[in-house]
Amino acid sequence: MAISERIHKYNLNNKNIVLDINSGAVHIVDDVVYHILDYYETNTLDGIINLLIEKYDKDTISEAYKEIKILEKEGVLFSDESNMMDIKYNEDNVIKALCLHVAHDCNLRCNYCFASQGDFKGDRSLMSLDVGKRALEFLVENSGNRRNLEVDFFGGEPLMNFNLVKELVYYGRELEKDNNKHFRFTITTNGVLLDEDKIDFINEHMDNVVMSLDGRKEINDNMRKTVTGQGSYDIILPKFKELINKRGDKDYFIRGTFTSYNLDFSKDVLDYYQNGFKMTSIEPVVTDPDMGYALREEHMETVLEEYEKFSKEYIEIKKKDKDFLFFHFMIDLNQGPCLAKRAVGCGAGSEYMAVTPDGDLYPCHQFVDDKSFRIGDVFNGINNTQLRKEFKRANVFNKEECRNCWAKFYCSGGCHANAYNTNKDIMKPYKIGCEMEKKRIECAISILANCND
Repeated sequence: MAISERIHKYNLNNKNIVLDINSGAVHIVDDVVYHILDYYETNTLDGIINLLIEKYDKDTISEAYKEIKILEKEGVLFSDESNMMDIKYNEDNVIKALCLHVAHDCNLRCNYCFASQGDFKGDRSLMSLDVGKRALEFLVENSGNRRNLEVDFFGGEPLMNFNLVKELVYYGRELEKDNNKHFRFTITTNGVLLDEDKIDFINEHMDNVVMSLDGRKEINDNMRKTVTGQGSYDIILPKFKELINKRGDKDYFIRGTFTSYNLDFSKDVLDYYQNGFKMTSIEPVVTDPDMGYALREEHMETVLEEYEKFSKEYIEIKKKDKDFLFFHFMIDLNQGPCLAKRAVGCGAGSEYMAVTPDGDLYPCHQFVDDKSFRIGDVFNGINNTQLRKEFKRANVFNKEECRNCWAKFYCSGGCHANAYNTNKDIMKPYKIGCEMEKKRIECAISILANCND
């Protein structure tokens, strides 16, 4: 039996699912089609009948075989990738999004923080108004004909420099009028400094808000502590509830990190839901494998089973409450983005960059503490054009491990920072991350199959 490298088939949540890798077509099939596909490319119809005659009668096999032939002819099954590898990506070097590090400081001391508790392994500092304004101007100047631009206020903890955030929002609105642009603002916060005025400003001006909380109180307080070593859950939760209660139908996500200490992380997502949060995400920690809380290969079987278990619970909730969302179970099966975007992904180092408090530019927020990834600054522009080229080349056709992976057009090669932090090479994907992403994709497709019956 030879399984084709052009399709991926699996059974999950009582559905036989077949993904045509190159076209992106997804098929929900019956048992006979599901079994024929194991032999279709290497056997004749008569050969397949001989192989499956003990399970299905001849007419049933023949009819299913004809259906597969039709799908193949239509280019939605066993399609190839001819003419797909010569992609044109961001040839004009348009920048569409900036992550503004308005504060390299934080009022929490989270154990797993990639930003070294907010200072990014440097001096604690706040962005000035001059740097912030120049960053927005830089984005406008480098956005080409693109009208919609993204700005994420980030840290550290951006509420520690909230007056600057407000000034930059107002300045952005002025730039919009003069340049035919529209800024979509997001803020990512731990919530400690939230008060009524900040909540009202965020809800009025931020298109999205990302709130950091790790789920259950005991899980959150084990990892996300205040500067005095106390748990942060009881401080933060009421403020986040107030924020979303006032937010109406505007976007938000409550986001956590799971570690080896909570491999039952679906309970943390359900804790969000029980507390009234419907737009949820929980991310796997990526850290030195020697850390006690790190996710390692020996945890993967449990983690993958947890995603499957949660997908079953998620289906039941979604049937009753369509507004409940888990970020990693959201998937676009319409192949909306162009091939280049599906092959390249987030656009770090090309379309998306991070700005430090001093105005330095990095490919994304996770590279900020490594001077070798400094790509330029907002005053003088991009000067490390070679680095930008390397990030533009980091697509699934140039990554050896990705070329023959069935999930390549959904994960787009994975996170560049995770690849570098684990393999010291943005072209070598983070293996554990790949395993989790493939399982999340399988779960997401099975959820759509069940919820759209």
